[in-house]
Amino acid sequence: MNNQNDIINKTKAFVKDTLANAEGGHDWFHTQRVFNNALLISKNEKVDPFVVSLGALLHDIADSKFHNGDESVGPKVARNFLKGLNVEPSVIEHVVSIIENVSFKGGNEAQKFRSAELDVIQDADRLDAIGAIGIARCFNYGGFKNRVLYNPDIQPNLNMSKEEYKSSDAPSINHFYEKLLLLKDRMNTQTGRDIAYQRHNYMLEFLDQFYREWNGVSYLQQSFKSPS
Repeated sequence: MNNQNDIINKTKAFVKDTLANAEGGHDWFHTQRVFNNALLISKNEKVDPFVVSLGALLHDIADSKFHNGDESVGPKVARNFLKGLNVEPSVIEHVVSIIENVSFKGGNEAQKFRSAELDVIQDADRLDAIGAIGIARCFNYGGFKNRVLYNPDIQPNLNMSKEEYKSSDAPSINHFYEKLLLLKDRMNTQTGRDIAYQRHNYMLEFLDQFYREWNGVSYLQQSFKSPS
């Protein structure tokens, strides 16, 4: 039987190979950052580190956005992979439940499953959606979907259903208001909240700068100028 470290290493290799050609915001490096965030948060929480590790590594193994909205693909892939490594059934079921419930789905849909391990992984995943990395991922995905950067005539929709959220083709800037700026207040752990606070404020600074540049606000009235 494989030991836990061996299973984790094999899972890393599997995910890295599976996501080799994934969209840049949902690739192996995203998974790696979520894994590292989850380990960091776990230090202050009473959780099973094995479940956290597997859940973090497999949380985006088949994101529904890239499978015609089918939310069953990821859990199925994870279940089959872990079965092949002879992982305990109770661990497999826990990891699959995490994958099924970790994502922000819009529409204020209630989670059907809760655990301390899910709380940690959810915070880790949400942290990667905000701050400098979150901004980069937002515009990378927007470019992948050929969305406009910003259109002042298209206002954010803060009351979307789950279906509307999944099918939205709104400008990338709208995504800040429809998801990213909401995440700070949806963190589960104190560590997650502390990190999210700083990253949230960074996004607010970015948006302020974005709108200034969009509207052609001059900085020449200030005390600095570009070097001659």
